[in-house]
Amino acid sequence: MTERGRQQAYAAGLAIERLHGDFDAVLFSPRVRARQTAELAAEGWSQQQRALLTVHPPLGGGFDAAQARDALSAIAADGRLLVVGHEPDLSRTVGELTGARADVKKGGLAIVRLEGAGGELVALLRPRELGLIADPAIEAVGAPLGGE
Repeated sequence: MTERGRQQAYAAGLAIERLHGDFDAVLFSPRVRARQTAELAAEGWSQQQRALLTVHPPLGGGFDAAQARDALSAIAADGRLLVVGHEPDLSRTVGELTGARADVKKGGLAIVRLEGAGGELVALLRPRELGLIADPAIEAVGAPLGGE
């Protein structure tokens, strides 16, 4: 993982924390970079939230809406699930769930609300936007966080 990728993952985690993103499950792909991304993002989270990190083999490749719904079935009906996976799977899955044409950038975040058989794309955030949420002093993606 590049330094820029590490900074983006850490910023995404901080942004999620600032947005009060508590989850009932956090699933990540078995691939090395996805694990690294999930672990870096979780560094600023509570110990309870970090303990939810779980490898989810279907995220390793070919992940789709049916597999997303299967993963959701393991948590409460109003639960929150975070998945860390790969492109183009995540963009395609968001599209299948919502009907939206979504381009989930590497290091980005899509927020989807599901109700019954339908879904709504609530937000689509790029790494730069996540960086600004994480630390408003960041002027550009890749700029050091917290003056480091």
